[in-house]
Amino acid sequence: AYTIAQDESSCVVFGMPKEAIKLGGVDKILPLTEISAAIVTYISKL
Repeated sequence: AYTIAQDESSCVVFGMPKEAIKLGGVDKILPLTEISAAIVTYISKL
């Protein structure tokens, strides 16, 4: 699995991303505006 968490500065509520990051379950932390491009980039490499 490849996981992306939304960064704190672009979140309305940071609770769930914060816990995923704290537990080490996140591969990349990005602002909301960059998440879709990161998904496209990741999928294009499959």
